[in-house]
Amino acid sequence: MSGKVLVAGGGVICGIGHTLDACLQTFARMEPGMGAMQYLRSAHKNTFPVAEVKADNATLAQMAGMPEHTTRTALLSMIAAKAAWDSTGLGNISDYRVGFVSANTVGGMDKTEDFMEDFLPDASKGRLKGVVNHECGTITELVGDALGIRHHMSTISTACSSGANAMMYGSRLIRNGVVDIVIAGGTDALTRFTLNGFNTLMILDQQKCRPFDDTRTGLNLGEGAGYVVLVSEKIAAQLPQGAWCSLSGFANANDAYHQTASSPDGTGNYLAMKGALEMSGLQANDIAYINLHGTGTQNNDVSEGTAIVRLFGATIPPASSTKSFTGHTLGASGGIEAVFSALAVKEGIIYPNAQFTTQMKELPFSPATTFSKGNDLRHVMSNSFGFGGNCSSVIFSR
Repeated sequence: MSGKVLVAGGGVICGIGHTLDACLQTFARMEPGMGAMQYLRSAHKNTFPVAEVKADNATLAQMAGMPEHTTRTALLSMIAAKAAWDSTGLGNISDYRVGFVSANTVGGMDKTEDFMEDFLPDASKGRLKGVVNHECGTITELVGDALGIRHHMSTISTACSSGANAMMYGSRLIRNGVVDIVIAGGTDALTRFTLNGFNTLMILDQQKCRPFDDTRTGLNLGEGAGYVVLVSEKIAAQLPQGAWCSLSGFANANDAYHQTASSPDGTGNYLAMKGALEMSGLQANDIAYINLHGTGTQNNDVSEGTAIVRLFGATIPPASSTKSFTGHTLGASGGIEAVFSALAVKEGIIYPNAQFTTQMKELPFSPATTFSKGNDLRHVMSNSFGFGGNCSSVIFSR
């Protein structure tokens, strides 16, 4: 393995904007995307706020250039992946050896749920066409084919660290010469399955979530997609506007503590962050900003915060959870937050932690609460810590 892997561009669609520029404007206005459900049909419509993408499937299909019956997970993926590619200025995708590594956790569950509504009262309506896109891998194939990907496609599904792990795998594909470019990240749509599942775990907040706040009571679910375009040094030299930054370090660790909880002392979190630093050749005090995993649950924020204190000591850089705006987008979160983090290096952006009022009694630090640009951020860390203890950290460098 040799050579740098650079970030040539990125694209996002989520509950605070249909484009990356729209998201930045929303951060600056301090307008979190959570609210009452408009598009997801659920018995909990008036109980739990969610950060939905503000568009119905017909509108998303038009934006994606795909049929309206396509699962929402794929529509969101196509919009963000196409935006990411277009941001690079590289032109025709067929002129390059390009891979697509896409993460998700729900697959086409939204369409399966629609199918079951018809099937349960009348089995004669149980035609398999309603569930043909159920599998996670099908989402990647639908979008990869639509993009014109011909050299490599892979699907990653490791819970909330999925999007980050997609970038790790994409980086390895480039460094081993399998492809020269990888569109890497993740996508997930809101479904009743995930909403009901997280409700069963009793970790959904009935108000807007407050990551790293002493009054936090849970997370808000969101949806969306986010992808970075990773390129070799050879391709980076051809970029019309240059690269955003490099993907200088990454690591995955697993403390195997519990199916749905992080270890209280943050062992997996610590090992992932420490491993990413070691790969990048950096010290903890080189990191200028951390995009926290920060879900807003009691367990997660103590675990992540404890690991940060252990690794960074008394000198903790500015840190915030953008999930306080986007909600927790599950398999998409690592991709969306990677785009935000890569752009943070390029533009010197520190994102705010919304809804914060009270410092956690367990931790000696508080998150950043204001949006600012033009900061000197040579190295930015992005954390994604998933169920089953699957923990990943990535570092972007100038």
